[in-house]
Amino acid sequence: MVGKREKPEDIVLKLRQIEVLHGQGMPVADAVRQVGITQQSYYRWRRQYGGMSRSQLKRLKELEKENQRLRRAVSDLTLDKLILAEAAPGKLLSPSRRRQCIDHVRQELGVSERRACRTLGQHRSTQRKVPRGRPDEARLTADIIELARQYGRYGYRPITALLKQSGWQVNLKRVERIWKREGLKVPQKQKKRSRLWLNDGSCVRLRPERPHHVWSYDFVQDRTHDGQAYRILNIIDEFTKEALMIRVDRKLNSTDVVDALTDLFILRGPPEFIRSDNGPEFVATKVRDWIEAVGAKTAFIEPGSPWENGYCESFNARFRNELLDGEIFYTLREAQILIERWRRHYNTVRPHSALGYRPPAPESIVSIDRRPTMH
Repeated sequence: MVGKREKPEDIVLKLRQIEVLHGQGMPVADAVRQVGITQQSYYRWRRQYGGMSRSQLKRLKELEKENQRLRRAVSDLTLDKLILAEAAPGKLLSPSRRRQCIDHVRQELGVSERRACRTLGQHRSTQRKVPRGRPDEARLTADIIELARQYGRYGYRPITALLKQSGWQVNLKRVERIWKREGLKVPQKQKKRSRLWLNDGSCVRLRPERPHHVWSYDFVQDRTHDGQAYRILNIIDEFTKEALMIRVDRKLNSTDVVDALTDLFILRGPPEFIRSDNGPEFVATKVRDWIEAVGAKTAFIEPGSPWENGYCESFNARFRNELLDGEIFYTLREAQILIERWRRHYNTVRPHSALGYRPPAPESIVSIDRRPTMH
């Protein structure tokens, strides 16, 4: 019996056998000896499995397996998030660019080729295939890009004619293939759009019509008691007026914006539009490309027109008036805790005039004689 590892089912069976023998009047030490185990093992097993039936033990094993499955799922989502964050800079429009990106992700994160290809949407055979281009491919591509830069309103057909005039023997389809591979296109002339002026003098280009239709986000800056600055990223749902997230840190950049949106998209799914001003953290290429990659669209306001982001600006004003102007934060951690508590109060308790003086996202019924307070 030395060195043998008992199965949980056998342990429960032996514990029940000892209970029967003890119930018949046999001392515990004799019952344990008759079953063939030591008293130390008996007391250790009783602490772990005492009072459990075989059906309960089976249910416990099922729950442990489910817990392991959920842990693996969370681990997979975290790894996918890291891969997407590492691959965020630049557009992956062609297999060659995806191939370079996958090699970069594997080198930086140490993930397998199979996992990187599945996350970034590249077939493994395409990843392993070595491209064989023509000897003059690089020179032709450089000439096409230079002509496209020089003649911004020309498409690939006029560019082909210019190439032939300069001595290139090239057909239209080859130029079109390079044109698409490099992501070249003629920018459409922007149509003049009239502003939607409201009765109060404000204007918006896109009105929220339902939940998860339009989200908006903006930065607010404040200082702790020692004079050090910290930034706050506010993300709200313009239709429900709910504060979806308030992220607080000393520094917040475009990578932190992608990280915050990732957490929200996993929990709630992406909205149709995300409205913001033209701050560098929002107009960054990796932020715009990542938002488009997950199925949402950006809605930037006109420069110098903060009233077009009126929903978020109104939230920022209430946030500063009701909390930041009345609290002294000695540490960053204190600010994070109190701001998150205020966000929950804002969503679940605080009445909102635009919602008929109801909270944006009530999660519990507050008693009539209980008055919600904020300390």
